[in-house]
This record gives sequence, C-alpha cells and structure tokens, in this order.
Amino acid sequence: MGSLSIWHWILVIAVVLLLFGGRGKLSSVMGDFAQGIKAFKKGMQDDDTTAEKPAEPVKTIDHNAASSTARSDVGRKAV
Repeated sequence: MGSLSIWHWILVIAVVLLLFGGRGKLSSVMGDFAQGIKAFKKGMQDDDTTAEKPAEPVKTIDHNAASSTARSDVGRKAV
C-alpha cells in the first residue's frame, strides 16, 4: 500500500520527460513567460507617458461680468 505501482512510475517519468526532455521545453516556456512580463511592463510605461500629457487649461466663467448686465424681468410675476 505504501509503494507506488508501475502506473505511478510511468506517470512520473512521463511528467519528467515532458518538462525536462527534448530541446529545453521548460526553458522556452520560462523565456516566453519573461517576454510576456516585459511586454506588460512596457505597456504600463506607455500608459504612464500618455497620462503625463498636459491637459487643456481649465475654462472658468467670470461671474462678475454676468452680474453687471441687469435683467429687466427679475422679480416680476408672469402674467
């Protein structure tokens, strides 16, 4: 009960060959992962540079100029 059967050993050997066998499959997978991280970091830097663009100046309303012109209908009741 404590020992592994032949099917367990075959499965373990298959997983080891899949990961480490051939032409460095694990290293190529890790290389692809590293390239993905670099592309993500570059994309994040691109977002930061676009956010640093100066915005248009804020448009303000001059309230004093509007109060200087008097309206004749203020305070009248509608007929």
